[in-house]
Amino acid sequence: MADSASAGARSALFNQSIEKAFVVLGLFDAHHSELSLSEIARLTEMSMGSVQRITHTLEQLGYLVRVAQSRKYRIGIGVLRVGAQYLEANLLIDCANPYLSDLSNRCLETVSLTEPCGLDMVYVARFTSRHYIPIHMPIGSRVPMFCTASGRAYLSALDDAALHDHLERSERIAHTANTVTEIEDLVEIVQQCRQRGLAWNNAEYFRGDINIAAPVINASGQPVAAVHVTAPASRWQLENAIDTLGPPLLECARAITQAARTRR
Repeated sequence: MADSASAGARSALFNQSIEKAFVVLGLFDAHHSELSLSEIARLTEMSMGSVQRITHTLEQLGYLVRVAQSRKYRIGIGVLRVGAQYLEANLLIDCANPYLSDLSNRCLETVSLTEPCGLDMVYVARFTSRHYIPIHMPIGSRVPMFCTASGRAYLSALDDAALHDHLERSERIAHTANTVTEIEDLVEIVQQCRQRGLAWNNAEYFRGDINIAAPVINASGQPVAAVHVTAPASRWQLENAIDTLGPPLLECARAITQAARTRR
């Protein structure tokens, strides 16, 4: 649950019951595919009565399902309805899809579109290579900005003050032996990304996973998304990926930027 400081700064219009429901839904992931009432109460620090009311309501709405064998809850397919509504209503995704598909066909690698959410980037579109890819990132997956190509592409389009603020607030965990976590080093990398016009990461989030990315900019000059190409280390080295995949990637990002501005 949110700390008391942030809670104290909230508007009187803030509805804590709705917040609690989303906190419960947010518990379910690959590590917690099924949870009992007592486990939910422990993880959320809510009373058992609150947990019972929330889970019952979410079950009735189709957002949770109770598993008969274990009597535990799992996420319900109804959650996908909300996600689908976002994807259907998102003009940027609609504009981007033809260009992402074309880039994937040209590069023969997986191409994705991500959008910012807090300190993360979220996958909102993805065209998968027919070649082997070791890591599957479904739509809705989140990755931290500080150590991923898409995140660094987004950060490279911010001013220095916003960049430093973001890095200071980030939980800079070393996900692999290659992960850069020091702010000074990260600022230097992002500045290099600005100079080259595209960003990269070399197995900093997943081992063996190289990515290069470019930002999508709105009419006000602010970053709103990033396009990235996944280049597995089994097929690519970083500089080779930048030299070979970088030009068509930049062309794709610019085309999406222009198409989105035109349609707005």
